Amino acid sequence: MRREASTPRPGWHDTVRGQGLVYADTELPDGRFMSYWDESACYALELDEVLRLEEATEELHRMSVAAAEHVVARNRFAEFGIPGWAAEAVTRSLRERPPTVYGRFDLWYDGSWPPKMLEYNADTPTALVEAAVIQWYWLEETRPDRDQWNSLHERLVAAWRRIGAGLHDPLLHLAWSDEEETGEDQMTAGYLAETAHQAGLKTELLPMLEIGWDGRRFVGPPDPAGAREAILTCFKLYPWEWMLAEPYGRLALAPGTPTTWIEPAWKMILSNKALLAVLWELYPDHPYLLPAFLDSPRGMPEYVAKPLLGREGGSVRIVTGAGEITNPGIYGAEGWCYQEFRALPSFAGNRMVLGSWVVDGESAGAGIRESQSLITDGYARFLPHYVDAPRQP
Repeated sequence: MRREASTPRPGWHDTVRGQGLVYADTELPDGRFMSYWDESACYALELDEVLRLEEATEELHRMSVAAAEHVVARNRFAEFGIPGWAAEAVTRSLRERPPTVYGRFDLWYDGSWPPKMLEYNADTPTALVEAAVIQWYWLEETRPDRDQWNSLHERLVAAWRRIGAGLHDPLLHLAWSDEEETGEDQMTAGYLAETAHQAGLKTELLPMLEIGWDGRRFVGPPDPAGAREAILTCFKLYPWEWMLAEPYGRLALAPGTPTTWIEPAWKMILSNKALLAVLWELYPDHPYLLPAFLDSPRGMPEYVAKPLLGREGGSVRIVTGAGEITNPGIYGAEGWCYQEFRALPSFAGNRMVLGSWVVDGESAGAGIRESQSLITDGYARFLPHYVDAPRQP
C-alpha cells in the first residue's frame, strides 16, 4: 500500500455534493471550513494484499460473533454496561438471528502484515456513502482501467433482497436522528433506502422523533386522515445504547412488540469496546488483535483508554512514554476498555486508519480516513483508493 499525490478533478466539490456527499466540508472550531472529502491524494493497494485483508476481515467478524455468543452464554452483560432488564432480549435476539446488514472494522494497517483490529462499528457505522458511491465515481473518472476494493453497493442490494424474501410485508422503514446537523445520518439512511428499493422493497424514511407508540406497536407519523402506519421492519441509524436510555427502550425489546429492528439487539455487544477485551481473552496473542483488558491497563506501558459506549469522536485517553493525550469527546460512557497503544501509521505526515466493511457477514470494501493527530475524530478526512490491477469485468 502506498499514498500517492493526485490531481483533484475540476469542480470536484460540486460533483461530490451532487452525488450525495452533502457533508463534504467540516466546520472547524474557529468557524472556518476544511474539506472532509480529499482527492489531492489517494491510496494504491495491491490485489494480493486486498485478498488477504478480506480474509482477515471475515475472520475478525467470525471471531466477534463467537465472542458475542460467549458473552450471552456466560451472562457477562454487566461488563458491557447492558442493563439486566435487557439481557433476555439480547439473548433472544442472538438465538433467533433476525436480519443484520452491515458493520465496519477500523484497522491499523501500514502495508505490512498483520493488520490490527482497533474497534468494530457494528451497530450504526457511517462513512458509507463516500466508501460505496463517491470514491467509486472518482475511480471511474480518474482511473477507469483500475479496480477498487469496493463491492458495497452490490452486496447491500443482495442483503436487502435476502431480507425482503423473509418479510410478510415488503415495507421497510428507515429512521435516523435529525438532531445530527451535518446531514450525514440522513444521507446514509437515504442511500440504504435506495439499495433496499433496488432489491424490490418498499421504503419509507422518517426521523426517529416521528416514531410513535399506539399502545400495541410502533407506528409512523399520522397521514392526512390521522391514521398511523405500523412499523414492522425498521432500520435505525440510532445506537442501541441510546434506545435503551429512552422511555420507549423497554418497548423496543419487549417480546410482544411486532417490530424487527435492523441492526438487531445483539449487535450492541459487537459495537461495545468491551468486545476488544473479550476477544483478547478468547483469542490471546491472535495476530489480528491488540491486548485489551477491562479492569486496568495491567501494566501496559502504553495504552488507549476507550469508553465502552464511546462513539466516533468520543472520549479517548492515550497514555504513552511521551505523556498523555486526551480527547474529551462529545459522548460520555460508563466503564473503560484498556487497549494496547499502536500509533496509527503515518503516510506523508498523515495518520491513517483503514475502515474495512462487512455486509451480510462478508468483506465488502474499504474506506480510508486520515487525521493530523493520533485520534481519528470529527476532523478526519476521507481519501479514495484504487487497486493497482486491471478492473475485472
